[in-house]
Amino acid sequence: MSEKDLTIDSEIIDEITEGKEDKHVEKHGKEHPDVPDDAGYEKYCSLCNRPESIAGKMIELPNNITVCSDCMQKSFDLMSNSNFDYSKLMNMPGVHIMNMAELENMMPKAKPVKKKKEGEKKEPALNLKDIPAPHKIKAKLDEYVVGQEHAKKAMAVAVYNHYKRVATDTMDDIEIEKSNMLMIGPTGSGKTYLVKTLARLLDVPLAITDATSLTEAGYIGDDIESVVSKLLAAADNDVEKAERGIIFIDEIDKIAKKRNSSQRDVSGESVQQGMLKLLEGSEVEVPVGANSKNAMVPLTTVNTKNILFICGGAFPDLEEIIKERLNKQASIGFTADLKDKWNHDKNILEKVTAEDLRNFGMIPEFIGRLPIIFTLQGLNEEMLVKILKEPKNAILKQYQKLLALDEVKLEFDEAALEAIAKRAMEKNTGARALRAIIEEFMLDIMYEIPKDDNIGQVTITKEYIEGTGGPVITLRGQALLTGE
Repeated sequence: MSEKDLTIDSEIIDEITEGKEDKHVEKHGKEHPDVPDDAGYEKYCSLCNRPESIAGKMIELPNNITVCSDCMQKSFDLMSNSNFDYSKLMNMPGVHIMNMAELENMMPKAKPVKKKKEGEKKEPALNLKDIPAPHKIKAKLDEYVVGQEHAKKAMAVAVYNHYKRVATDTMDDIEIEKSNMLMIGPTGSGKTYLVKTLARLLDVPLAITDATSLTEAGYIGDDIESVVSKLLAAADNDVEKAERGIIFIDEIDKIAKKRNSSQRDVSGESVQQGMLKLLEGSEVEVPVGANSKNAMVPLTTVNTKNILFICGGAFPDLEEIIKERLNKQASIGFTADLKDKWNHDKNILEKVTAEDLRNFGMIPEFIGRLPIIFTLQGLNEEMLVKILKEPKNAILKQYQKLLALDEVKLEFDEAALEAIAKRAMEKNTGARALRAIIEEFMLDIMYEIPKDDNIGQVTITKEYIEGTGGPVITLRGQALLTGE
C-alpha cells in the first residue's frame, strides 16, 4: 500500500457531502450498486451512529456501510497527519487487513427510524372530532372491566383532557398542563387491565414497563429512558407517533425511598428524581432497539411533552399510614373517635392524600407531576362472580369457546361460580386467582373430552369445585351422566 493509495479525490468527496450525488453519477457513470433504497428511513453513520437528519448527508461505502462527512474527514486527517508508514503494514507479522464485508458483519443491525419529510405541511396530531367523549370512553371500559366506577370515570376524563391538550397544542397562548395519573389499588384489582383496554380503544401506542428494573444511570439495570425506548418500539420506531402515546409504569411503589438503609439507594429516590423530566416533558435521547445506551446503538430524540404517563402500584402498608394520620386527628372526650374505627374500613385507600404518599417514600416533586390520583377497590365475591361471566372476554367465555371448537357445550352453575369466587378470595390475589382456579378444575375435562366424540355438554357444579362430586356430562342425544 503506497501513499498514493491513501489519497482521496477531494472533488468526489465534496460532491457527495454537499448533496450533489446527481452530478457525481452523471460524471462517473453509475451509483453504488450495493446500497439499497432507504424506503423512507434514515441512514445512520456506521461510526458515530448519528442519523442523517443530524449528521448531514452520508457517504456510501461498499457493503451497505454509510459514514458521515465528519467521521470521514477525521479518519483522513488522522491518516494524513500520522508519521506512520502504512506501506509497511502489509509486511508486518500478525497484521490482518480487514475487508469491508467483515466490518459489516461485526456491526449491529440498527433498527430504522422513519424520515421526517422536508417541506411537508405539519398537520395536527389529532383531530378534536376524533377524540371520544368521556362517557363514551367509560361505556367502552364498562364492556371489559367490572366495577371500579370511580377509576373508570377519572381515567376517561383525564385521557379526554390529555388528547384535547395534544390536539390544541399550538392553538393559543394558554398552555394546558399534562394530566398524568397515579392509580393505587391492591394486586389483582385491574390496574394493568384498565390501561391495556384504554390503549386498545384509543388505538394509540402503549408501552407497559415495570419500575422494579429501573436504576440510576451507570448501575446494573434499565436506564430511566428505557421506558421511552419501549414506547418507540411499540410505535414501530415512528417518533411522531410515539410522542402521543401512553406509557404505563407498573409497580411504581417499588421506587419509594428506602427507610433506614445505609447503602446507596440507586433504585429508589434517585429513580424518582430521574423521572421528573420525563413526566413533565422534555427532549430525551433514547436508544433505538435497546434498553441502554452504548457506542454501538443509534440514538434518536423523543419529546415527552405529549406522552401520557400512567403510574400504578399496590402500595402495601399504605393503609396503615392513612389510619395513623386519621387516628391522630381524633380528639379527646366523649365525642372522640375510637382508635379501631378505621380498622375495618374496606375503602380506607380512598382517603389517601399526598402527605400519605410522601410518608410512604415518594418525593413531593414526583407526586406533584402526577396530579390525578385515584384508587381502585379490592374485589369482593360478588365482583369476582361478575368478572367470571360478564365482560366481553370473560374467563368463562374463553373456555366455552375452546370447548366449542370441539363441538362441546360448557356450562357453569351459579353455585359453582360462587364457590370459585370464594376460593379466589382466600388466595387474596384478586382477579388473578380466578384463572388459576378454573385452570385447575378444567385440566382433566379438557384432557378427556377429545377422547370421546359422544360428549355433547359438560356442566361444572358446586360439588365438583368443592371436591364432593364431579361435573355433569351429557352425551349427544342421551340422558345425563355424572362425571366421576
